[in-house]
Amino acid sequence: MRGSVRHRGNERGGSWEYICDVGLAPVQRCRECKKKYWVERRPKDSCPSCGGELVESEERRRQTKAGFATKKECLAAMNKVLVAVSEHNYQAPSKATVREYLTKEWLPAIKSTIRPSTFTSYTQHVECHICPHLGSVRLQQLSGSQVNALYALLAERGGKKGGPLSARTIHHVHTCLHKACKDAVRWGLITKNPLEAADPPRVKGGGAKEMKTWTKEQLRAFLASVTNDRLSPLWHTMAMTGMRRGEALGLRWIDIDLENARLSVRRSLVPTNREVIVSEPKTAKGRRVIALDAATVEVLKAQAARQLEEQHQWGDAWVDTGLVFTKENGEALDPETITRWFRVAVKNAMLPEIRLHDLRHTHATLALQAGIHPKVVSERLGHATVSITLDTYSHAIPAMQEEAAAMIAALVLNGAA
Repeated sequence: MRGSVRHRGNERGGSWEYICDVGLAPVQRCRECKKKYWVERRPKDSCPSCGGELVESEERRRQTKAGFATKKECLAAMNKVLVAVSEHNYQAPSKATVREYLTKEWLPAIKSTIRPSTFTSYTQHVECHICPHLGSVRLQQLSGSQVNALYALLAERGGKKGGPLSARTIHHVHTCLHKACKDAVRWGLITKNPLEAADPPRVKGGGAKEMKTWTKEQLRAFLASVTNDRLSPLWHTMAMTGMRRGEALGLRWIDIDLENARLSVRRSLVPTNREVIVSEPKTAKGRRVIALDAATVEVLKAQAARQLEEQHQWGDAWVDTGLVFTKENGEALDPETITRWFRVAVKNAMLPEIRLHDLRHTHATLALQAGIHPKVVSERLGHATVSITLDTYSHAIPAMQEEAAAMIAALVLNGAA
């Protein structure tokens, strides 16, 4: 525990400063000009001063801080540093800004550890919502109050056209920045996460988009209305399996076993940065096997025959992607384009408007209402747990509760009679 304080100035005025030893730290010294550079985040490639070669080593580092009005204040500040050093919680002062950390260190480091769509979302939040307002703040000085001020600003005029940003989007910004600061703590760049002191706006209804589903009659009417649609097999497969959009578009013929009426979900097509990439399923249990009904098997057989005809028509220009649902030339379909086409198909069918993802919700709701065990429904959907299925489709439970109550009453009362 080494440290000392001294008075700077004359007897009439001045301030106090402390100098303390904070232990060994990595350093780079230039062979040419002998200048020293402490390694705070990443080693330098060459000497910033003369361009000479840098040699890495360890040296004892001292921290100096001045500007204290009294000796007592100076001693108290120095003791905090010494305690942090002894407890291995010392954080060397850094001038790195929030922008430098997020764009040059955090995003590149996590890119290979998360889904491409998640990385794209984080990048958009960093570039559009965080850095324009907090980018110049030093990372080590970021506070909960500054983050709360950001949320207030986004809620007032954080949208693309200067309008308010939704509470749901602001909460996504909070999630992004919270993870970034949590990683900064793990990497030893800051001592505590300032986002723990921030209060993101409350999202009404849990933040999920409004779910709309069709009745069995409406779904039947839709499938009948798109019989002659080239994408009819896609709509049918999604409705009868509960697959996500990207999972259906990423389905390959090698993933389908028509003889045993099964298909395997192994990958997904995800739109990101104006291009479509192949990604893993959304959850670990997203890799699953889904049983097919006889009608869907026939639909897929017809799709195989039609695709074979298109392949013959295009000849050498055919693009062999191995996908089940493709463009006329065999290329992969764009997920966003498919969503727009579905919207047009629903409008032409003159049915209540629902999103493409609501076909999945419709499948799950009808399955639960038909009395299929929630565990089975959860497996077909690829949910991580059954509780997610039950929480998401709780609207389908009341009818099941009523049926259960009637069955129990009939069993007990009839038995008593």
